[in-house]
Amino acid sequence: MPASPDLPRLSASDVRATLLAKREIALIDVREEDPFAQEHPLFAVQISAGRIELDAPWRLPRRDVTIAVYDDGEGLAEPAARRLQALGYTRVHLLEGGLQGWRDAGGELFRDVNVPSKAFGELVEHERGTPSLPAEEVKALLDAKADVVVLDARRFDEYQTMSIPGGISVPGAELALRVRDLAPDPSTRVIVNCAGRTRSLIGTQSLVNAGIPNPVAALRNGTIGWTLAGFELDHGAQRRFGPASGANRRAAQGAAQALADRAGALRLTRDSLAAWTLDRQRTLYRWDVRTPEEYAAGHLPGFGSAPGGQLVQETDVFAAVRGARIVLADGGIESDGVRAAMTAHWLAQLGWEVGWLTDVGPSQFTETGAWKPPHAPFPAVDSVTPAELADQLARDDGTLLLDVTTSANHVKGHIPGAWWVLRAQLPQALRALPAPRRIVVTCGSSALARFAAADLARLTDVPVAVLEGGNAAWAAEGRPLEAGEQRLASPRIDRYRRPYEGTDAPREAMQAYLDWEFGLVAQLGRDGTHGFKVLGAP
Repeated sequence: MPASPDLPRLSASDVRATLLAKREIALIDVREEDPFAQEHPLFAVQISAGRIELDAPWRLPRRDVTIAVYDDGEGLAEPAARRLQALGYTRVHLLEGGLQGWRDAGGELFRDVNVPSKAFGELVEHERGTPSLPAEEVKALLDAKADVVVLDARRFDEYQTMSIPGGISVPGAELALRVRDLAPDPSTRVIVNCAGRTRSLIGTQSLVNAGIPNPVAALRNGTIGWTLAGFELDHGAQRRFGPASGANRRAAQGAAQALADRAGALRLTRDSLAAWTLDRQRTLYRWDVRTPEEYAAGHLPGFGSAPGGQLVQETDVFAAVRGARIVLADGGIESDGVRAAMTAHWLAQLGWEVGWLTDVGPSQFTETGAWKPPHAPFPAVDSVTPAELADQLARDDGTLLLDVTTSANHVKGHIPGAWWVLRAQLPQALRALPAPRRIVVTCGSSALARFAAADLARLTDVPVAVLEGGNAAWAAEGRPLEAGEQRLASPRIDRYRRPYEGTDAPREAMQAYLDWEFGLVAQLGRDGTHGFKVLGAP
């Protein structure tokens, strides 16, 4: 369908030229996560068409940023672009020809998710020779009770799912801050692991860059390598890092600050941050890189929560506008800014203009509570309570219950009788499902359900309502849930199954994933737009 005059196009060459000139652009793939993960341009970010109102306000904070929207012929791009325009975005374009246009122009296509960070990790290993040990050698060290400590650089919940026996949870940004207390003897060997490669490589190189005296190495290929070697993993482990001592904090601070300076990250004060904030020509992301628990206890107003290791791992999520500015906050008695400086030194190498605040502390952390990303205003829709919905379902009077939560959450537990559907596929679902007398929409919290209900009100003449509080409110009242895939009105394409997550991935998928990662450096060379610059040895 031709683009209308108020919805112009950008060609693949336009996008490439913008990236190479380091001007701001958001290249948005509005498909669901699984088709996105099959192939996409390097700096494409995935914001599914069904979540525009929930995700765009925090991922695209500047309303006049250049945006290029695409799909792969599914008919999602133009409606999603119109939705962005309705939210106040003024420079929305369609990518000419969609993903096929990118292919036809000879653009490189990448598989999987968080690809910029993963490709960068491979480049770091390629250029710096990041030390690593195979699973067999690490297992032999552990069996021999050698002087070795294993540090898991993933999020704590990932660590709990599966971990190396004896490993300690130390998420990536915490490594340089905590390692001296966890391995105080310089002769203790430090092994860093994740599920695959990226976070173990970046974590290991963080310690090398920071100049710790210990021998340090990545567990080659992470828990995947451990599993492929035939070794057992722990499940449900609880070992976490402890406080950092004063002397070790100061040592970590000096090393981290020197690294951030060498990498080209900027030291910011609250005054210089204010100047960045007033610059309406640039997108600005503001992230607190401490642990979620520290963030909830007190943080700077206007800052979201992005623990540093995950921020480096998921730059495409936390900074959807390529070419934007990023400012990082840390500080206080537990860190002395180590985590912000270490994170900044990586983001600068990834090509971001990044600064870290040097004059903040607990007295400025005046907001409390978990981060709540901003979203578009909820539309006015009717609602029903869990008790009213239960009564309607018990009477079996033609109520159609649609669940627009994630498919994984739906399969894990949903209201009996609910049909799972992707919001973007509501028209198809209405045609395929029995004609109802009324429709009730739910999700985990009712947030996405409100937008879906407004869509349905435009698609049908039957009454539409939202379940107040969603599935969480239903479960909180002790009402029954059922599990399984009994009623799927859409295919489960909202989530790409990562070969390195969980405990039941096929061995063939694990090996294929490793083979893919090994090829990323060559793909970066063919693409030519990355702008990464790996920091050399001092």
